[in-house]
Amino acid sequence: MKGIILAGGNGTRLHPITKSVSKQLLPVYDKPMIYYPLSVLMLAGIREILIISTERDLPHFRDLLGCGDDYGISFTYAVQAAPRGIAEAFIIGETFIRGDNVCLILGDNIFYGRYFSEVLNRAAGLNDGATIFGYPVNNPCEFGVISFGADGNVAAIVEKPAAPPSNFAVPGLYFYDNKVVEISKAIQASARGELEITSVNNEYLKRGKLRAEKLGRGLAWLDTGVCEGLLEAAEFVSIMQKRQGLYIACIEEIAYRNRWIDKRKLKELAGRMSNTDYGKYLLRVSEDE
Repeated sequence: MKGIILAGGNGTRLHPITKSVSKQLLPVYDKPMIYYPLSVLMLAGIREILIISTERDLPHFRDLLGCGDDYGISFTYAVQAAPRGIAEAFIIGETFIRGDNVCLILGDNIFYGRYFSEVLNRAAGLNDGATIFGYPVNNPCEFGVISFGADGNVAAIVEKPAAPPSNFAVPGLYFYDNKVVEISKAIQASARGELEITSVNNEYLKRGKLRAEKLGRGLAWLDTGVCEGLLEAAEFVSIMQKRQGLYIACIEEIAYRNRWIDKRKLKELAGRMSNTDYGKYLLRVSEDE
């Protein structure tokens, strides 16, 4: 399975701080925002990753992440010229995806939970169809919402409903088989001129190939698309790391524990940041047997 991080858009809800920089390059406490969705793909065992962003911002992502050798993975980069919808990512990434299944995550979504790796590994093991997730929220009218049938399966997905059929919102993490490219090419643009991911999901639903897994207690989903969410995410990461002494979305540590890099490489990466708490944490990880 391959992975895509969609880190495009203009970040208008965060203006003026995103007038000259991608929101996915903003700090969420002690690391760039893009580290968080990247860590999700890595925890799912995905090593080939496409990063899609604007022509202005893509060079900065290259400078930050390089080709992926430091983490035992491979990065490819592509431009989304205009915000034409989430589903356009599969059209832009058609050559990258080739004959593989694919996971798409939005660049401003943060997930954290003890058993989340198990959830990701189940979803990454799909052979046919699509897997999305349902996360309980207090304000479902602001999201795409899943309606469940009496059998517990997905009955419908409704975009920002005035009368939500449930409180399960669809977060920005999706797993698809290879048919997603063909489906994305066939859907019609919405009234706002975008290829909507809900249209893709509804096509899988129509074919009887859509599965939704509920994410409940013990798992946090944070959307950092607005200033308040950005602040709350930073506070959450700060508190969890200080209380537990374990870092969230530490991509070097994940690469090491996945055995994609060895101890020598981890110490080298730690040495590049030896005057920071982040670098000192990596050194502690390298010494922890």
